[in-house]
Amino acid sequence: MKENQILQSYQIAKERYAAIGVDTDKAVEQLQQTQISLHCWQTDDVVGFERNEALSGGIQTTGNYPGRARNIDEVRRDIEFVKTLLAGNHRLNLHEIYGDFGGHFVDRDQVEVKHFQSWIEWAKENNMKLDFNSTSFSHPKSGSLTLSNPDPAIREFWIEHTRRCRRIADAMGKAQGDACIMNIWVHDGSKDITVQRKRYRELLADSLDRVMEEHLPHMKACFEAKLFGIGLESYTVGSHDFYTAYCATRKQMYTLDTGHYEQTENVSDFVSTLLMYVPELMLHVSRPVRWDSDHVTIMNDQTLDLFKEIVRADGLHRAHIGLDYFDASINRIGAYIIGTRATQKCVLQALLEPLAKLREYENNGQNFERLALLEEAKSMPFGAVFDYFNLKNGVPVGEDFIPAIQDYEKNVTSKR
Repeated sequence: MKENQILQSYQIAKERYAAIGVDTDKAVEQLQQTQISLHCWQTDDVVGFERNEALSGGIQTTGNYPGRARNIDEVRRDIEFVKTLLAGNHRLNLHEIYGDFGGHFVDRDQVEVKHFQSWIEWAKENNMKLDFNSTSFSHPKSGSLTLSNPDPAIREFWIEHTRRCRRIADAMGKAQGDACIMNIWVHDGSKDITVQRKRYRELLADSLDRVMEEHLPHMKACFEAKLFGIGLESYTVGSHDFYTAYCATRKQMYTLDTGHYEQTENVSDFVSTLLMYVPELMLHVSRPVRWDSDHVTIMNDQTLDLFKEIVRADGLHRAHIGLDYFDASINRIGAYIIGTRATQKCVLQALLEPLAKLREYENNGQNFERLALLEEAKSMPFGAVFDYFNLKNGVPVGEDFIPAIQDYEKNVTSKR
């Protein structure tokens, strides 16, 4: 698309939005400042550099598309390329199993800051900030219970692991001058009926309290709930109700993973209540199909509703955005770009809502007018605004990123 066409289309869109009280320049600037934490595990199907084994522990990657990153250099190269196709300046989210272990086995209760020092340096060189995750799955001691395990030895192992991960996150945050967000998710649960549901939740709460005892000012922890895991279908210790209560009573950040709910639930429904009782939200944007299958994020109603509710609740400054899917059935770089751009589109749509006028209608009881404007807003030319945003950042507009990814596959990933 020619630059003049994009600029002309944007000017028309700007005038149309202005007529309903929306400042598109302001929305573009807000989107520019909205960072998305890219998930490193899309590059290699959540294998990491610890054991070179496929996933286990309640989750699974499907597909075997050629070109998976096999080592730390290939992961970094892929992410560096992804950056060239995305508008804005984004973050990188690492799991503990992606440490720079130098070819040596380092068990998870022995991991240290030094194993991520090269990541800290790489991030600085590439103008990216880091987020982090502890890793409880894919380990001989994972089993079906980790932080809620009644076996003291197993439980202590995972407490120590999570403590060490918090220290690593703190070091990242200190080095980058911005808090590192560390997500804590454990797959703990039961395949069949358990008669001691409360016992395991008491153990999990105690473990988390012990993990959080150490004051680490350069990181923020967030806690992720789940509906169920593969092989753990009947009972999840860290359920939505558990973590809602835990985060509300401990004043901790809550992670909303859009793939971790029933298919009939709309995650946006939880936003307003959570913002009343927890300090911040971490959003893991994914797309469930039937179960928590972590398909590539697209601009669907669920994702749109999530960000519209965040903006309507004046919560964008209290929400951190990350991606969390691992599709091994298509080009992995393409999956990155589709998912990130879809998320940006949803944020932009939310920012372009004529919110002031909608609130005025609602306050006046003008329900016909409110619904009419909501419907008309759906067909406003937001695509022209998104094209302008990408042009302004010097990245491909529209579908122009497709040939770039095809070329990268031809010259890089297909040779792995």
